[in-house]
Amino acid sequence: MDSLNVAPKYREMKSFWKYYSGQEVAPVPTIFIGGNNEASNYLWELYYGGWAASNIYFLGYAMVVKFGNIRIDGLSGIYNARNYCLGHHERPPYNDNTIRYVYHVREYDVHKLMHLEKLIDIFLSHDWLLSITDYGNWQQLVCCKKTFQRSSKELLEANLLLSCSKNSDHRIGFQLTCTANSPLLLNMKRVVE
Repeated sequence: MDSLNVAPKYREMKSFWKYYSGQEVAPVPTIFIGGNNEASNYLWELYYGGWAASNIYFLGYAMVVKFGNIRIDGLSGIYNARNYCLGHHERPPYNDNTIRYVYHVREYDVHKLMHLEKLIDIFLSHDWLLSITDYGNWQQLVCCKKTFQRSSKELLEANLLLSCSKNSDHRIGFQLTCTANSPLLLNMKRVVE
């Protein structure tokens, strides 16, 4: 729980331990990426991706997998301008500072994805995709949650995910985060144009 960057009142064991221990098996194959509220020490052990539990696969910090004939590309973490160019320097056990940095997206990981040459069918990201605010009520969203305005503006200025999307020509993009209340499906070709 000490490697989970959430307020202490939210640090409680839910149900994932049952899957991790093998007591339960996910009913369908599940692929996930990391964000800012996962146990970073466990995800770091699977930096290049791997089975987090039976039938549950962590895509890693920046990786591509093929599920059947579908290529899935993912970038774990959230964007932060201060740490973007630094590389992964944090090591467990994390202190009060590194627990807030370990899940930040790094330029190195983005560059790995930008070198992909084959078509990617699905792109997974915890952060908002560039220009995503063109497809909804931007003013209402930032009015309801003030931190969206700052963090989204940083991401938009970085051109981070657009670079991955342009080079990979993704068909579908998923932005995965609890703050938006639902996953987002878009035709990425339409977004990039």
